[in-house]
Amino acid sequence: MGFTIPEPFVWDESFKVFYESLDEQHKGLFQGIFDVAADPGNSGKLKHLVEIVKAHFKTEEEYMEKGGYDGLDEHRGIHTDFVAKISGLTAPVCADTVAFAKDWLVNHIKGIDFKYKGKL
Repeated sequence: MGFTIPEPFVWDESFKVFYESLDEQHKGLFQGIFDVAADPGNSGKLKHLVEIVKAHFKTEEEYMEKGGYDGLDEHRGIHTDFVAKISGLTAPVCADTVAFAKDWLVNHIKGIDFKYKGKL
């Protein structure tokens, strides 16, 4: 999609959106995907990832709503599509799916979330 996928797959300062709770949640999403990649057969880790993704999206959308962010509807649709994709997964998660999740997260933060920096 565009941005370089870090290896090892961990959050770094280049992903900072400058809203502390959202940055902390982004760190958790990186860790969740990392954990699934490390143990793709573990359904508990996959379930945890889906849960933290949903919780993060809810929080992020609340920030956008409170801030009157113009891109909320489009952003919410992107979130909905991603949740639909990962909610249907079962363990073991294949390498292509892990690669998709890594790519999606990196490019979503840097390509989509960065649009709200300083606007919430």
